[in-house]
Amino acid sequence: MSAAQVASLSAETVTIEERTPFQIVMTRFRRHRLAMVSLVIMTLVLLITILAPVIAPFEVQELSVNKYFVPFGTVDEETGRVHYLGTDQIGRDYFSRLIYAGRISLTIAIISTLISELVGIVIGAVSGFFGGWIDNILMRFVEFMLTIPTLPLLLIISSMLLRNEELIPIPEPLLRFMGNIMLLTARDSRNAVLIIIILAGFGWLNAAQLMRGMVLSLREQTFVEASRSLGASNYRIITRDMIPNAMAPIIVDASLGLAGYVVAEAALAFLGFGIQDPIPTWGNMLSASQEFMLDRPWLPLVPGLPIFLCSLAFNYIGDGLRDALDPRLKL
Repeated sequence: MSAAQVASLSAETVTIEERTPFQIVMTRFRRHRLAMVSLVIMTLVLLITILAPVIAPFEVQELSVNKYFVPFGTVDEETGRVHYLGTDQIGRDYFSRLIYAGRISLTIAIISTLISELVGIVIGAVSGFFGGWIDNILMRFVEFMLTIPTLPLLLIISSMLLRNEELIPIPEPLLRFMGNIMLLTARDSRNAVLIIIILAGFGWLNAAQLMRGMVLSLREQTFVEASRSLGASNYRIITRDMIPNAMAPIIVDASLGLAGYVVAEAALAFLGFGIQDPIPTWGNMLSASQEFMLDRPWLPLVPGLPIFLCSLAFNYIGDGLRDALDPRLKL
């Protein structure tokens, strides 16, 4: 090789950029266009619901006398405020109720997902790690619960709990905390907390199965044996070694589960077994609109479109995360 060629090779320095696992996942996720569009949509929806007290032109229970079903964009002559989506059957501003309803519905979906995934992680990790009779008892219970039709059971339990306040006593500080998040009084937030308990009580089953399967595949890995040889306790191995390395399918399950919780909460309210009027949720707004949809066929679209968009967006985000977290996917 000539001196000129050596100089040329030395001048063309090849640098290899080191990237963290998080950067690799985000690079893969950004390639999923529908997931990125869905993420932008959900970010906007969450911002609007968080800023509901600032954005809403009217109070959620404020009535405009003799102004029932006014058209879109009608200006209130007394205050100068605008009914962007008109008013409902008793003169309440539809836009204000819609964004307050989004805050309540999305809060229920997000908190239900967090609780159900946490319970599923704990039960699945314990079942897969210890095995034996513990695994048999826990997994047979999970399999039994999965054979039960979910919706009828949700309807029965929600009807029992919502009508009898003494069945599940809820601490007052928890009610006030949830009321502050959803902009409700402590008494009104009770039904929302019960719906969260009901949805999370049936939503942890898939997460438990996923976590158990991942822990079973990790239990005999070299790094687990190394932790045991160093004297690590079972608790430390589960929390430090097992769960962090098994979170990929759980993250995907949580993102996909959000869509299911949005629809489930709306279904319960629509059927009259969830949060009811005057507290606004997308489900009970959709239920109230069905009485007038023959004369105003656009009315169900107002609460129905956010339900559709959010459930679709959560599904696409979950699909993007599934592809991004797949180690077999090439960059």
